[in-house]
Amino acid sequence: MRARAYLPFVVAALGGCTLGPDYERPELETPPVYIQPVEQGESFANTLWWDLFQDEQLQDLIRVALEENQDLGIAIARIEEFRAILGVTRADQFPTVDINASGGRTDPSQNTIQGSISDGFNDSYRLSGDVFFELDLFGRLRRSTEAARGELLAAEESRRSITISLIANVASTYMLLRDLDAQLEIARRTEITRTDSLGIIEARFEKGTVPRVDVNQAEIELAVASAAIAAAERQVAQTEHALSLLLGRNPGPIVRGLPLEQQAVPPDIPAGLPSELLQRRPDVLASEATLAAQTARIGVAEALRWPSISLTGSLGFESQELSTLTDSGSDFWSFGGNIFAPLINSGAGRARVDAEIARTEQALLTYEQTVQRAFAEVEDALVAVRTYRKEHEARVRQVTAARSAAFLSRARYDGGVTSYLEVLDSERSLFSAELAESQTLRLYINSVIELYKALGGGWVPEES
Repeated sequence: MRARAYLPFVVAALGGCTLGPDYERPELETPPVYIQPVEQGESFANTLWWDLFQDEQLQDLIRVALEENQDLGIAIARIEEFRAILGVTRADQFPTVDINASGGRTDPSQNTIQGSISDGFNDSYRLSGDVFFELDLFGRLRRSTEAARGELLAAEESRRSITISLIANVASTYMLLRDLDAQLEIARRTEITRTDSLGIIEARFEKGTVPRVDVNQAEIELAVASAAIAAAERQVAQTEHALSLLLGRNPGPIVRGLPLEQQAVPPDIPAGLPSELLQRRPDVLASEATLAAQTARIGVAEALRWPSISLTGSLGFESQELSTLTDSGSDFWSFGGNIFAPLINSGAGRARVDAEIARTEQALLTYEQTVQRAFAEVEDALVAVRTYRKEHEARVRQVTAARSAAFLSRARYDGGVTSYLEVLDSERSLFSAELAESQTLRLYINSVIELYKALGGGWVPEES
């Protein structure tokens, strides 16, 4: 009965208390709706990435990047590192048991007391199990485990963030490559047209029907197209190299899929509610996990200001003869305790707590900043999607009008109604309009990709 009466006190001593604040998610001002007008419905971020990108070649490139990209591989290895650290930290909460075996022989000096009573060699053999256990009275070990767990969660969310960014970067770079392919095709087509025009004008000049300046102007425009081809070829090669780097490979050619104008873009892009970003965006979740881990470190610093108690024990056998090591008379045991309490340290303990509080304040401000940046990125992406869509529609109309103007100008020039200057101006406008239309289409598609990324969508394992 007496042992049972002391049991609650033993349990209380072993469990102790946990110093420091418990983490609670900060109250942040979250806008109820986005500033930009958005479609109503389930968040666009819930779309699976292989449903968003219909180009099968792009899907293959993304799969290669998810398997071979070095940045993602580093992030995965970092998760394993923090998982191992958590295991080590958590193990400190439990007793450790070690096996210790030793044996030796000594030949003491005859001029010592031990040597004078000894005759020959002294043998000693020992086999024991040693136990060590620190009582976590004030929660230092529990808070350390809590901090390690927060760091692991932050590493996992960082990996998700890198994965989403990787998918978006591969898709955006691929769209840039297809845009440059289209620009190169436009420049080559323009070069062929201008080469034919130069031949016609040179023939007319030889017949004396057009002045020399028309020939020179045609040569200038042909050189402009040739220069545009060289620039586009350079940019295509450099973009292929950049995409290869994202794939985790050496620079090399990239297999193309659908042209830019055939890339699928969702007709409706609902963004969901702003409050969903706090649960979806991996960078926000990583920052919150870091804040939780840092909050736990305040408790670690607080616990270091209080006494710590550790228990040790040994049980085993010890003998001077190996043959009698396990005999009944060779067994031994020992048990002890140790208490350590800081007494005078010139305020180092309090300063350590203050430092952790200041670091927690920094982590809180970083978390708030991350949330605000997330809202800003979504707003920027929403306005980009809306305006680039309108701009591309206008560019399409511009190309249609420019083609008609170029055709009519050429007909008027051939009929002798107008000068070659009008033809040049119309063809320049057509060339610029076609390039701008391709660039704007790519920017529109990329704005959809950026919105997808900003909303925290982009990645789940395909097998799930």
